[in-house]
Order: sequence, then structure tokens, then C-alpha cells
Amino acid sequence: MDTNKQLDHLMQLRAEARLGGGQDRIDKHHAMGRLTARERIDLLLDPGSFEEFDMFKVHRCRDFGMEETTIPGDGVVTGHGTIDGRIVYIFAQDFTVLGGSLSETFAEKICKIMDQAMKNGAPVIGLNDSGGARIQEGIESLAGYTEIFLRNVMASGVIPQISAILGPCAGGAVYSPALTDFVVMEQLNSYMFLTGPKVVKSVTHEDVTVEELGGAAMHSSQSGISDYAATSTPDAIDYIKRLLSFLPQNNFEAPPVVACTDPASRQSTVLQSIIPDNPNAAYDMKDVIRETVDNGDFFEIKEQFAPNLIVGFARYNGVSVGIVANQPAYLSGVLDIDSSIKGARFVRFCDCFNIPVVTFVDVPGFLPGTAQEYGGVIRNGAKILYAYAEATVPKVTVITRKAYGGAYCVMSSKHLRGDINYAWPSAEIAVMGSKGAAEVLYGRQARESDDPAAFLAEKEEYYHEMVANPYVAAQRGYIDDIIVPANTRARIIKALGTLHNKRDTNPMKKHGNIPM
Repeated sequence: MDTNKQLDHLMQLRAEARLGGGQDRIDKHHAMGRLTARERIDLLLDPGSFEEFDMFKVHRCRDFGMEETTIPGDGVVTGHGTIDGRIVYIFAQDFTVLGGSLSETFAEKICKIMDQAMKNGAPVIGLNDSGGARIQEGIESLAGYTEIFLRNVMASGVIPQISAILGPCAGGAVYSPALTDFVVMEQLNSYMFLTGPKVVKSVTHEDVTVEELGGAAMHSSQSGISDYAATSTPDAIDYIKRLLSFLPQNNFEAPPVVACTDPASRQSTVLQSIIPDNPNAAYDMKDVIRETVDNGDFFEIKEQFAPNLIVGFARYNGVSVGIVANQPAYLSGVLDIDSSIKGARFVRFCDCFNIPVVTFVDVPGFLPGTAQEYGGVIRNGAKILYAYAEATVPKVTVITRKAYGGAYCVMSSKHLRGDINYAWPSAEIAVMGSKGAAEVLYGRQARESDDPAAFLAEKEEYYHEMVANPYVAAQRGYIDDIIVPANTRARIIKALGTLHNKRDTNPMKKHGNIPM
């Protein structure tokens, strides 16, 4: 065969592989408003940067008529490319090929690029759109899934792992995304669940739709599995690109630094009056965050889940940081089971990838009630404590108002190796609020007085002056400085600058046993 015929043959095979399940299935996919695997890759990567691997790989199954259905690529597109010039490894499941079902060779392709990503220190992005394990292959498909799970675990804390759910994801297939660092789901077009509505109906007699059981809205607001419910595939792709802009390539690198046009010394007069006179009145902590970060640009994670705690990424003087903040505008900013888990996971991710953590504190305590106690708020609340204590990255804390009881302890306090801890003059640091403390300490005397209300008001003021203020903590050295709110941005940037070369370690051990 001459060279031209060889090249023609190669081009023909490539063209067949690029068609996946065929033009008819691609047309049906488009008719449902969905993009193909390769179209999604083209949206995500820099133009012309994608290099595909294993385009010609086919399955090995010879049962159930499968020997007559061999399609090059076998239902998943894998390879590497760049996003903003930075290398990433990627796999995109192709629903047009046997419903995107996973075979032994399908799994081998994914495992190959995951292995290469770990060796080369680059993020892995998975675009999921699959009907699950390929039934015809039985144990081979189950083994393939488990090989992927193993690599998810081994890669955890080594390279960033991001999953986009752009179609079905059910049964064992859900565990790989659940093991990754971030999950983005496309509204209406995607779902995740272990057992579908029919199984649920037969076992529990519950009537539930696919969307109710495992849709993007549910997972973004109730289960917390999804970090973002995208309105479309392009929206999901944009979210992933923006997320990556804050992250390092691997655990040995520092997060990226960008040029900053926002003066480091910029003051914010808005912060001077943002705390209401009424200590029980709400304000939006996101306003505080935006007033202090570069150009007011805050990239929130899990916005719809446990909104009493805010987490996300921003920059101070061009340096990426993770931000954790109580939200007094929702449930008064209390900590509960969901918010503790949310905060702990985020802090641990930042610690894995050398991203400093800035914490804004206004927390009246943990949420009381039987639902919380029965649900294990003690164990789950301990997770955020564990995460902050374990973290060795730079930790800067700003207490804006309330910091009461155990919630003060767990929110990156000095006692959990907080590096630099600031407080505003409005801060109240104590076991409990002044009113509650006065009732506990002086309740009996108040009942015996001529005017109990006036007596308690006087004692409440006395307690606030003597205990529930930032100056007592500052006298002990638990607060490094009481700062002018308008100067918060400048003080955080200075603090991060001094911590740039911070070195901290944990005792030698295989790993800790975080309260699960």
C-alpha cells in the first residue's frame, strides 16, 4: 500500500471515530439541545490545543452480539489540551455510542489519562454523560469503574479534579464525580442518583421524578453534591474555566498570581457603618467580602447549599485565596451540620493545594434542636474544627461581630493555629451574648430586685464591658490587633504578605482520623 493510500485510510478511520455513534445519533443529541463530547471539549479547551489519545480503541466483548458493534473510541474521548495556556487532561463521555455506557476499554482510556495527569502534575476534568456500566460486560465494567475510583482517591490532594455532569449519571457511575474536588451539573439535562425513580417506587412506594430525585437544583441546594447548577453546557464550561483560574496545577505549586489593578491600600468607607446598631440585625457578609477583595471579584462555591456559611475564591493583591465566612443574613450565620461539612471540605481543599484561607467571623453559635443533635451536629461540627486545626496554609481571620462559644473556637481561632487574627471594634468574643450571660450570672439576683429588667440591663452592659468585647481577647494575645474596618483590605494583604513563606507541619503519621 502506497503512502497516499495509507494516509487516506488513516483519515477515513479518524473521520469514523469522530462521528461516534453516527450522524443520526448526533442529530438526535442536537435535537435535545445537547452538545456532543467533542463539541464540549472544543468549548472547554484553547483552540487547536486538544491532542486525543486512544481514538481507535474498541471494546473486547464478544457476547450478546457485541462483536458486531465496535465503534472506534468506544464511547469516551480522552486526551489533553490547554485552558488559558495551562495543560489539563480531559475525558468526555459520548452518549451517542451505546448510551455512553462504560466498558473495560472505556475505563482503561480514562485511567490512562488520569495516570498521566498525576505523573505530569496537571488537573483532570471529566465531562460525564453516560448510561452507566455496560451490562453486556458484567464484571469487566464493574472492575473498570473501580479502577477509576481508585485513581480518584490516589489523585485526591495531588491534582485538582473537576467533574461536569452534562447528562445521566446513575448507579456506580456517581462515585467518581463524588470523589472529585468540584462537581458542576447542567440544569434539566443532567441527573445523579444511585437508584432511579422506578426502583424507589418499587422499594419505598415513593413517587418521585428524575429531577426531584437527582437533578441539578436538588443536588446544588439540598445534598450539596453539586457546587453549581449551570443553566447550559456553555455556562458549565465557563464555570470550570473560572474555577481553574484560581487553582494551582498540582500540590507542589503555589496558586497563580495575576496582575492587580486594585490598590492594596484601598480603604472602604462602606465597612465603617456596615454593622447594624442592633446586635441582632442582619447584614450581608458578601458585601464585606466584595469590599475587601481585588476589584470586588468573588467566585462563590456551593452558593445554594448551606447559605449560612459562605465559601469561595478571590484574590488579594493578585494572590488567590480561599474565603470562608459566616452569613448573618441567613439563620443569623449559625453553624449547623451542612455548613460545617461545607466549610470543612473547602478548607481541606485549600490546604491540599497551598491556597491561603481568609475567614470572616460573625457566628452566634451552633444551631440548637433535636434535628441537629440527632443528625450528629457534634460529629459534623467537629469536621470544620479538624480542618482548620490540620491546615498548614496561611490563615488570616477577621472577626466582624459575634464570635460566641464553641463556634468561636472552630472558626479559625488563634487556638487552632490561626496565623493572624484581627477583630473589628464591634466584635463580641465570649462564651455567649451579653444578654444571655447576664441572665445566667445574675438571674437570681434580678428576680430578687425591685426592677428585674433594669437590673439585668445594667449587668448586661457590665458583662459586655468586662468580657464580650475584642479587647479582653487582645489582652490575652488571642487577637493580634483590633483594626479599623475601612482598612481591612490593606491589613489582610499585609498579613498574607508576611505569611508568604510560612512553613508549618503536622506530626508524622499515616493520616488523621477526621470525624466522619
